[in-house]
Amino acid sequence: MPTHATHPFRFSSEADHDEVIRSTLGRTTAGAADVGEVLAAVQGVRGKDHDGWFAAWRGLGDRVAAQGDAAAAGGHRASAASAYLRASAYLAVAVNAVAALESDDDLLPTFRAHRRAWDAWVAHSDLDVVPVDVPYEGDALPAFLFRAPGGGAQPTVVAVNGSDGSLTSLWVECVAGALRRGYHALVFDGPGQQSMLFERAVPFRPDWEKVLTPVLDVVLARPEVDAEHVAVYGVSQAGYWVARALAFEHRPVAAVVDPGVVDVAASWERAIPGSLLTLLDKDEDHAFDRDMALGMRLSPATARTWRFRARPYGTEGYAATVREVRRYDAADVAARITTPLLVTDPEGETFWPGQSRRLAALTPEVSTLVPFTAAEGADGHCQPLARALTEQRVYDWLDGYLRS
Repeated sequence: MPTHATHPFRFSSEADHDEVIRSTLGRTTAGAADVGEVLAAVQGVRGKDHDGWFAAWRGLGDRVAAQGDAAAAGGHRASAASAYLRASAYLAVAVNAVAALESDDDLLPTFRAHRRAWDAWVAHSDLDVVPVDVPYEGDALPAFLFRAPGGGAQPTVVAVNGSDGSLTSLWVECVAGALRRGYHALVFDGPGQQSMLFERAVPFRPDWEKVLTPVLDVVLARPEVDAEHVAVYGVSQAGYWVARALAFEHRPVAAVVDPGVVDVAASWERAIPGSLLTLLDKDEDHAFDRDMALGMRLSPATARTWRFRARPYGTEGYAATVREVRRYDAADVAARITTPLLVTDPEGETFWPGQSRRLAALTPEVSTLVPFTAAEGADGHCQPLARALTEQRVYDWLDGYLRS
């Protein structure tokens, strides 16, 4: 399980909480947070008060969503849209905060409150948004196509989420920047993500080309999309999913991974004692499960977080989960990537340190490695407090492929 780096200035004494606050404040660049209401909501929450942490975000999200309802009832569409967007972001945080609670009872109601706010934002904004169903193995992946103004076929960016990101986070990290530059953008829930996990119990899969290919089939067939100028943007754990998919799917003209991820399991195994990993490597799964269970009994909070993180993989047992996560490794296929690839490389990467450089080294002919530093205020996983700088560098690079 990942650990978090410390920063000179902390918003919370709890490292995980500090990371969440930073990520949320970074969403102000796209209107998905307001600094004052965020800091006011969390200021009284003690570091280990998991119930209070969840209540703060759920309460903030519900309160701001109610502001949206009131504004909508009064005919104030712009105010309603602003409130609903912020509410969807706060409620998405509350969804993840359920991980530290004793019960999962709040998970589905909170997720549905989040999606209600998202849907209300889509309905009240002045954006051109089209719901899209992506056929997927006898089912359909829910997607939203954001269309930029202007006639004719336009370049398009397909956004791929990470392990626990919301659609609202993709708005901040990818979609808003695309629309500002006249590009369409598509977001979707893939297997193991959001609605596909919480409402349909569909788990992750390592062979993400089986996901990206049907998504691209739908995108490339749409008349408003310039099929010669489609790019892919992967955020957080999608740094692995996009890299893996591009080893087999070569239609995108360019791609971004923010950051690069080769071996997903590395973020889990750093927090597991080496003696236990030795048991796993010797196929002593029973002993591994026994010792892990003992450790989890001594740390109930860690056990809850493990349960939340393991849920999308669809496995039972500690050894089975780690073995499944180990399948998410692109080292053996990365050399097949032929798509030009921008790889962000933030200083102080908390989940997969060094893996951006490793991915670039595995794909030297196609990769551009872009560092982000603490001196710029752009350190940490996905540069949470430097999303404007990230947007500038990413889209200036993408312009060279989408405008050619």
